[in-house]
Amino acid sequence: MDLEGAIPASPIKKESWKTVLSLAYQSLGVVYGDLSTSPLYVYKSAFAEDIQHSDTNEEIFGVLSFVFWTLTLMPLLKYVFIVLKADDNGEGGTFALYSLLCRHARVCSLPNCQLADEELSEYKKDGMASNNNRSFWGSSLKSTLEKHKILQRLLLVLALIGTCMVIGDGVLTPAISGIFFKHKIWVSFIFPWVYTKTFWVSAVFSAVSGLELSMSKEQHRYVEVPAACAILIFLFALQHYGTHRVGFLFAPVVITWLLCISAIGVYNIFYWNPKVYQALSPFYMYKFLKKTQKGGWMSLGGILLCITGSEAMFADLGHFSQLSIKIAFTFVVYPSLILAYMGQAAYLSKHHILETDYRIGFYVSVPEKIRWPVLVIAIFAAVVGSQAIITGTFSIIKQCSALGCFPRVKIIHTSSKMHGQIYIPEINWTLMLLCLAVTVGFRDTKRMGNASGLAVITVMLVTTCLMSLVIVLCWHKSVFLAILFIFFFGSIEALYFSASLIKFLEGAWVPIALALIFSAIMYVWHYGTLKKYEFDVQNKVSINWLLALGPTLGIVRVRGIGLIHTELVSGIPAIFSHFVTNLPAFHQVVVFLCIKSVPVPHVSPKERFLVGRVGPKEYRLYRCIARYGYRDVHKDDLDFEKDLICSIAEFIRSERPECSIPILDSENDERMTVIGTSSSNLEGIRMHEDGDVDSSEIVGTSERRVAKSPEKVRKRVRFIVPESSQIDNGVKEELRELMEAREAGMAFILGHSYVRAKKGSSLIKKIVINLGYDFLRRNSRGPTYVLSIPHASTLEVGMVYQV
Repeated sequence: MDLEGAIPASPIKKESWKTVLSLAYQSLGVVYGDLSTSPLYVYKSAFAEDIQHSDTNEEIFGVLSFVFWTLTLMPLLKYVFIVLKADDNGEGGTFALYSLLCRHARVCSLPNCQLADEELSEYKKDGMASNNNRSFWGSSLKSTLEKHKILQRLLLVLALIGTCMVIGDGVLTPAISGIFFKHKIWVSFIFPWVYTKTFWVSAVFSAVSGLELSMSKEQHRYVEVPAACAILIFLFALQHYGTHRVGFLFAPVVITWLLCISAIGVYNIFYWNPKVYQALSPFYMYKFLKKTQKGGWMSLGGILLCITGSEAMFADLGHFSQLSIKIAFTFVVYPSLILAYMGQAAYLSKHHILETDYRIGFYVSVPEKIRWPVLVIAIFAAVVGSQAIITGTFSIIKQCSALGCFPRVKIIHTSSKMHGQIYIPEINWTLMLLCLAVTVGFRDTKRMGNASGLAVITVMLVTTCLMSLVIVLCWHKSVFLAILFIFFFGSIEALYFSASLIKFLEGAWVPIALALIFSAIMYVWHYGTLKKYEFDVQNKVSINWLLALGPTLGIVRVRGIGLIHTELVSGIPAIFSHFVTNLPAFHQVVVFLCIKSVPVPHVSPKERFLVGRVGPKEYRLYRCIARYGYRDVHKDDLDFEKDLICSIAEFIRSERPECSIPILDSENDERMTVIGTSSSNLEGIRMHEDGDVDSSEIVGTSERRVAKSPEKVRKRVRFIVPESSQIDNGVKEELRELMEAREAGMAFILGHSYVRAKKGSSLIKKIVINLGYDFLRRNSRGPTYVLSIPHASTLEVGMVYQV
C-alpha cells in the first residue's frame, strides 16, 4: 500500500476537530491505561514497609501532597505543556529529541550524512538553515558539540539509555499486570469463595477459579503463574490488529475506569473528610519528610508509581497527535486521578485501625455495595494498562532502526491515515517472552514496582537532559532558561531516582540489566555499521581506474540495467571492481543505488532522489540516492523501480550544471541533482509499461499507440515527455538506451558481506565484531526486505570486510 505523502508535514494544523477528538478517544485506551491504574497500588506501595502510619493524618496527607504535586509538575506541566512541543514533526520519544539535535548540530550518528541533506525542507522548516536567532551561548554550545567526538558519543549513549529504559519498562509494565492477577492478596480478596468452597464465575478467571475449587492450597500456586502468563499472551496477540483497533477496543474500558474512580473519589471526599483538600498544600510534603525522615525518603519510590506511564504520552506521540493527547490528559485523565487519590486519602484519614487498609489500598475505600463491579472493571483496566508502553516501544524501535542504532526489523504500518501507527512482530514477541520470564521469576508486585519506578524515572531524567539542549539549540531560547528547566525538573527527578536506586537489590536491578543488554545490542550494531562504512570509504575504487577501462569497462556490455546497492554516497564501491574483474559481462546501464535514512521524520516526495553521473556520459553509469525519513513508508518493488527509472530519465532530460548540488568529494568530483518521484513531478517524464505496444518510442503527450500483435505480446516501456520539453539528439539517444535497458530487465547486485576484525585487533573488538555484530547481522532482516528494493533478480557478491 502506497502511503507516501498521505500525511501532511504538520498534521495537527490540518486535522478536523472530529479527527482530533477521535484520536483523543483512542489515546485513552492506548496511552493512559498504565497511568490510570496507578491508584490501585500507590498508597499500598508507599506505606508498604518504609514508613509506619500513626493516629495522625500527617503521613497520609503528606503522601497525597506528594502525589498531587508530582502529577501536576511532571505529566501536566513538563510533558503536556513543554515536552510535547518538542515533537519531531509529529514523532515523539527519546530518540526524536536526539534526531532534533542531530538536525540542528552536526552530531548525527549516521555515517553517510551529506551537506545536501541539509537542503531538505524539513531542515529549513524550523530555522535550521539560519543561525541568526541563536544566541552566543547557543552558538558556542553547537560548535563545542560539533568539535568533540567524545561529546557526540556521550549524547548518543544518553539517548540509547533513555531508549533502552523505555524498552525495559515495556517488559516490566505488562509483567506487573500479570503479577497483579496472580498475587496472593488479590486472589484471596477477589475470590473469597475459593476458601469458603462457594462457586462464582468471573469473566476473566472462570477457568482458573474452576480449577481452584478442586485444588488444595498447596496446588493452587501452580495455577497462579499459568493464569498470569495466559493473560500476557492474549495481550500481545492483540497487537497485530494495530493501534487504531486496539485503541477503540480498550478506550471504553479506561473511560469506564476513570469515571468509576473519580465518582468514588468524590463520594469519599464528601462522606469521610471534606477538608482533605488542605493536603494539597506543599507544606504537608515538608511535614511528611520531617517526621518520617529516611523512611519517608525511601517511600518516594512507591509514590513515584503515580506517574508510571506518563512517559508514554511522548513516546506514543507518533501514533496520535499532540493536541489529542493534551485534550485527553488535561480534561479527562488528570482530574480523575486527582479525585481518586483525594478520595483514598479522605477514607484513610478516618481509618487508622488495620494495617491491611494500606496493604489493600484502593479497594478498601470502595463502598461495599459496588465493590464487585469495580473489581471487574479494575481487572480489565490493569490488562489495558500495559498497552501504552508496548505501543511506545514500537515507535522508538522504528526510530532507532532508521537511524542505524538497531538491527533491521519488519515494520508493518497498520493505518493509512497515521504514519506512526505501526506494529513490529519481532519486537512484540520478544517483549512477550521477556515479560513471561519476568512474571515467572518475580512473585510479588513490590519488587516489580521498584523495577518499573527506576525505569520510569530514568527515562524522565534523560528526557530532561535532552530537552535542555533542545531549548537552546532547536528553540533558540536563552541558556538560562535551559538551566532553569534542568535544575527545576532535574532536582525533582533526582530525588525520586535516588529513592528508587536505593532499592537496587529489591528488584530495581531488573531495568538496569535490561537496559545494559539492549544498550549493548544497539551500540554493537551502530559500531559495526560505522566500521563497515569506514571500510567501504577506505576501499572505494579510484575514478582513474574507471577511466582506464574505457566506455565498455573492458568487458561486454549486455542489455539491461544493473542496480548495485551500496552504502556509499560518493565514489565507486569495491564490490563493483570485484564483480567486473571476475565476470566477463556487465549491463549496458549501471546504477549505483544508495537507499539512506536521514535524521528527519519525513522527506518530501519532491526531494526523494539525488541523481548524478559517475564518469563520462558515454559510460552510462549513474548514482541514485533515495532518501527516507524515519516516518516514511517505503514503496513496494514495482513502484520503487518506476520512480527510480523516471528519476534517472528526468535527470538526463534536465541535466544542467547550474541546478546541481555538489557533493564534497574532491576525488570523484560528482554533482547531484534533486529529483522528485514521478507522482510528485507532474511536469516531468513519466513512464508507462504495458504488453500491447509493439515498438518502443519516446513520445510526447500526444503519442500514437501501435496495435497489439496477436502473435507476439511483449512488455514494452514508453517515456512520456512533456510537450514543452526540447530534447536534443544526444539526450534522446540516452533516453532511448535507458528505455531499452529497462525493457530488457533489471538485475540487483547486492554485496554479501562477511565482517571480521583485523588481525592484531584487541580482544574486545574481536568479540564485538566477530561475535556480536556478525550474529546480529545474520539474524536481522536483510536489506532486500527492509528497504523494499527489487529482489526478483538478485545477485549476491561475497565481500570480506576487515574492520
